[in-house]
Amino acid sequence: MKRTTLSLIAGTAALAAVTAFAALDAPAASSAGAGTAKAAAELPVERTSLLCPAPSVSDIADTSYTSFTPVTQGTTGAGKAELRSAAEQSADGTGDGTAGKGKTGKGKKKADAPVLAPKAPGTPATGDTSGADAPALVGTADGKFAPGWTVQETTAVAAGTGRGLLGVACTAPDTEFWFPGAATSADRTDYVHLTNPDDSAAVVDIELYGKNGAIKSAVGDGFTIPPHASKPVLLSTLTDERQTDLTVHVSVRSGRVGAAVQALDDKVGGDWLAAADDPAGSLVLPGIPKDATDVRLIAFTPGDADADLKVRLASPGGLITPAGNETLHVKSGMTTAADLGAVTRGEAGSLVLTPTDRSVPVVAALRVVRGKGAKQETAFIPATAPVGTRATAADNSGKSTTLSVTAPTTTATVKVTASAGSEGGAPATKTYTIKAGTTQDIAAPAPSSGKGTYALTVETVSGGPVYAARTLAATEAGVPGFTIQTLPSDRGLVAVPEADEDLAVLQK
Repeated sequence: MKRTTLSLIAGTAALAAVTAFAALDAPAASSAGAGTAKAAAELPVERTSLLCPAPSVSDIADTSYTSFTPVTQGTTGAGKAELRSAAEQSADGTGDGTAGKGKTGKGKKKADAPVLAPKAPGTPATGDTSGADAPALVGTADGKFAPGWTVQETTAVAAGTGRGLLGVACTAPDTEFWFPGAATSADRTDYVHLTNPDDSAAVVDIELYGKNGAIKSAVGDGFTIPPHASKPVLLSTLTDERQTDLTVHVSVRSGRVGAAVQALDDKVGGDWLAAADDPAGSLVLPGIPKDATDVRLIAFTPGDADADLKVRLASPGGLITPAGNETLHVKSGMTTAADLGAVTRGEAGSLVLTPTDRSVPVVAALRVVRGKGAKQETAFIPATAPVGTRATAADNSGKSTTLSVTAPTTTATVKVTASAGSEGGAPATKTYTIKAGTTQDIAAPAPSSGKGTYALTVETVSGGPVYAARTLAATEAGVPGFTIQTLPSDRGLVAVPEADEDLAVLQK
């Protein structure tokens, strides 16, 4: 996510961490005061925070966690990464605030024991839990574990509301989130999970926008999230209106939180809806499965002006316009939806939204359905940032993984590396060229002689920008369970200006 607020907070923290090690060079005797500004160096970040929401309310849920840090040049030999239980807090605020009650692996974990503690960058670390009492997790990584640290939470639920495969990439704390694609309809049970990683309480506002604009909440503003705690808020308790398409806006008055929406459907399964990228005039929503039976686009513009968008599908053969959905008009402050049907028609695809005339900032997401009748499953694809220098998806395993890459404007070359497996093996790397305006489901490499799960790291070599998404699939009892995670830049490097000591300033 490239939010301004996140950039100010995370960028300042990262700069503070790395600039402490920047050298101050002595000034040249012949040119005091000249050439003091040098090109910024890109150095690895030294601390990263990630937050994982409580995985499920189902007693028959099975959840796995996979942690991975790509090997990054320039890091020191020290550091560690760990995930710990956050204090559980009920939706009405009556939780007891205790931590560490969920099971992980084969037994109970104490509150002071990390749920997961990776041993080295370059190799995934895994853990698992089961049942409805598994808590949210707060993670920190420093030193060599910090740059590009990624944690995947994947849950399988065999039956009941929201059954299927649910997955989410654990997110960094932030102060603002947009979730187009939520709902309060009779067949949906949607929660927004708020997790506070800090030592002081966070105060959070939740706003809902439907087809007619802002929806007045039935409860007061300002949810207080205690320190190191997580609170799921049931959206249907915020309003009496039952709407199929909602945009949820989470803004933080004080502190910072991690946020994700758990969308559970009575008939077509469920998944996690990750926050969309910042409002922008042009958006890319990558990785629509080629066998999608129904695709629904949900969009919202927070500004004062309406937005008119050109809708195109980046297919393996190039950009095409879906018949009957050439454009989308998004009214200011109102959530707009369009049914695209089986838009991919058996081929890989990504949706590309661009302004028809003037650019108006928009947020958007796709609800994707696979299967038919009683054997349908749902996943979500939010608009996302490009891969940039590097992005990673953890928890991959052979044929159950599909990696989709699109280059909407310019031909690009990407390098994809499969890490060692969680149970051994050696990394493997392949390079691919993605033609302008196309989407490719690539045959990603797998670790040689590897067992267990592995991570896929995508790096932009040339051209671009490129966007990517990873689909995990697991069919059970004939239901095609799946979940999709986009791959925005991991922001593992930060630009640090190199400074020279300039004694001449003391003479002015």
